[in-house]
Amino acid sequence: MEQFLVDLGEHTDQTTKQMLQNLIDKRMKYNRYKYIHFLLLTTAFVFGFFVFTFFYKISIQTSSSNMLDMFSLFVRKNHLLTLFFIAFALFGSVKVIFEKKEKSEKEYHALRCEIIEKSKNLWKGDKWIQRHMVFEQMKKKYDINLYHESK
Repeated sequence: MEQFLVDLGEHTDQTTKQMLQNLIDKRMKYNRYKYIHFLLLTTAFVFGFFVFTFFYKISIQTSSSNMLDMFSLFVRKNHLLTLFFIAFALFGSVKVIFEKKEKSEKEYHALRCEIIEKSKNLWKGDKWIQRHMVFEQMKKKYDINLYHESK
């Protein structure tokens, strides 16, 4: 459990602390998938550009305008097939990571909205004053806005 959640003491009950810890974990998971998606997408575009340039220089510029010659050159050079396969695999992995990123974002946003809706029940009486301190810490340390439901 995060140190600032432990330091809250009796101002916040254990269930609320666990909900906040789950929210932090989901935010970190979302940020990780977002970073991996960006990295893979950039890699796939750069690699795809180089493969296309390499294919253009080898097959289109060197062969005549005959499409059959260009296709036979493409099939004879196994490294071209391998490079295209790697490029397609990279773009496929971008799609898979994008779907995981979207799923983790939905889970994160649903839990965040649930905490916002239940905040009146989670912090009752004297604890209501401490709620703002928790919200500020969550915003400052983890960039999690618990004041409003909008993204």
